[in-house]
Amino acid sequence: MDIQCTEHELSVLKKVAFAAHQLHMPCYLIGGFVRDKILGRPTKDADFVCVGDGMALAKAAAHNFHPAPRVSYFKNFGTAHFRLNHGFDMEFVGARKESYRSHSRNPEVSPGTITDDQNRRDFTINALAISLNEGDYGKLVDPFNGLDDMQQQLIRTPMDPDQTFSDDPLRMMRAIRFASQLKFRIEPETFHAITRNRERIKIISQERITVELNKIILSPQPSIGFKLLYDSQLLHLIFPQMVDLAGAEFIEGKGHKDNFYHTLQVLDNVAKRSGDLWLRWAAILHDIGKPATKRFEDGHGWTFHGHDAVGGRMVPKIFVKLKLPQSDTMKFVRKLVELHLRPISLTKENISDSAIRRLLFDAGPDFDELMILCESDITSKNKYKVNRYLENFELVKRRCEEVEEKDRMRAWQPPITGELIMEVFGIPPSRKVGDIKDAIRNAILDGIIPNDYEAAFQYMLKKGEENGLQPVK
Repeated sequence: MDIQCTEHELSVLKKVAFAAHQLHMPCYLIGGFVRDKILGRPTKDADFVCVGDGMALAKAAAHNFHPAPRVSYFKNFGTAHFRLNHGFDMEFVGARKESYRSHSRNPEVSPGTITDDQNRRDFTINALAISLNEGDYGKLVDPFNGLDDMQQQLIRTPMDPDQTFSDDPLRMMRAIRFASQLKFRIEPETFHAITRNRERIKIISQERITVELNKIILSPQPSIGFKLLYDSQLLHLIFPQMVDLAGAEFIEGKGHKDNFYHTLQVLDNVAKRSGDLWLRWAAILHDIGKPATKRFEDGHGWTFHGHDAVGGRMVPKIFVKLKLPQSDTMKFVRKLVELHLRPISLTKENISDSAIRRLLFDAGPDFDELMILCESDITSKNKYKVNRYLENFELVKRRCEEVEEKDRMRAWQPPITGELIMEVFGIPPSRKVGDIKDAIRNAILDGIIPNDYEAAFQYMLKKGEENGLQPVK
């Protein structure tokens, strides 16, 4: 066999090969498993294509495992799937031909040969197959020189790229995703076809586009994918708010940085430090409010006042448009966008314990992620400037650690609740309750009173009296 498999994987493949032999059904291992094994990437699933009934092969193969896994059948697609105990996924399909209509990416299919099936694959590196047949077991079937493309780190379509992308426009996103994940180049004519067919992406559901976008974001160097999306103008169609960041404007010799490429640098910096998808989304969106807040001030230059707050308000709308989850993940991203200037601003002033407490309190359990984002946001072509900012930032981090160790603010909740305020003063929910609660919280954050119940209770009585309230007997 031309790929290096573990003993367990070889055992699995032989069980499938035995089932295919019993059914007199030619069978091949195809696609991602073959590609990733050649590249030395981890694999967690395998696709099998047979010249015949894929569902029948899955059923027969499952009986060769003990205990026999439960097989899921998808009759509309002629496919079947089962998962082995150790989490390895196996999918079976009959070899087929495909034909498409212009308004849909869902093809009309008919039975075909292994050659027909390889012809319909998206890229040459995904069309590689390995025979599981008795006469040539282990032989690599590579009609489009996919192995050469892999060695040259090239993404190329097996057939005419215009037809490939017109038939299934999601393949344009997949081409860019593979280029980003594998750090491969897209063959020039294939890339030009993406540019020519970019409008076809409009027939693809937002959910499928976002799945590919998230995979690009999770790649080792996401900027590769975003530059390709931008250069092909796909990004203009699927995420125009990000395109609005591009470009630098000059007035009276004063210009601002290109915030699109700055954002990509921040995203790559975060990717080096964390694999968290939502932290990476915070990097993408941290400056998204800059186009709306850009102003030129005489004698000063370009400003983006309030872009953190404006960007925070944009986050929920972007999540809705991209069909990203409207849950705690969105709130996390919004919080980091709104807070991303705070730690940096502390490097420019004498850092008071009060300012540190407020940052720790506002960031709460997301403080570490905020600091990763902020450190990643320190970018400049001037290495001396970057080093100076990083040194100042290290000072802020140390001060935060000192205050956190002393005051435990990140998981802190004010010792006086609104319910207690209402009970003590015998009042219903009202603005006065909120004002007293805020006053207690601010007094603790500002160091006016210590962070303990008795001090907070006495301060509550004082603030209640100032608001014309008396404790009930």
